[in-house]
Amino acid sequence: MIDSNEIPNWISSPGETILDILEERGWSRSELAQRTGYTRKHIDQLVKGSASITEEAALKLEQVLGSTAGFWLNREALYRELIAKKSELEKLKAYIL
Repeated sequence: MIDSNEIPNWISSPGETILDILEERGWSRSELAQRTGYTRKHIDQLVKGSASITEEAALKLEQVLGSTAGFWLNREALYRELIAKKSELEKLKAYIL
């Protein structure tokens, strides 16, 4: 059962964390792309949440931005879970007492 109290009013993507770190370091997305070996387009997709953080991406983020691969994977999993719950809750809204 999905409890609407479990879903915050706002959902922060891992991309927002990436942007915060880039801002702290004074790096651009292009610079992150160069450091990770990804294209700028892929970095943009990670930041927007349209591309998921895979195990490979988590390892690259660990090396380039810090934290652990586990942190990045957990951050991604929680984000996707909350989006799924919110979507499901919206679909079932009319049927929930």
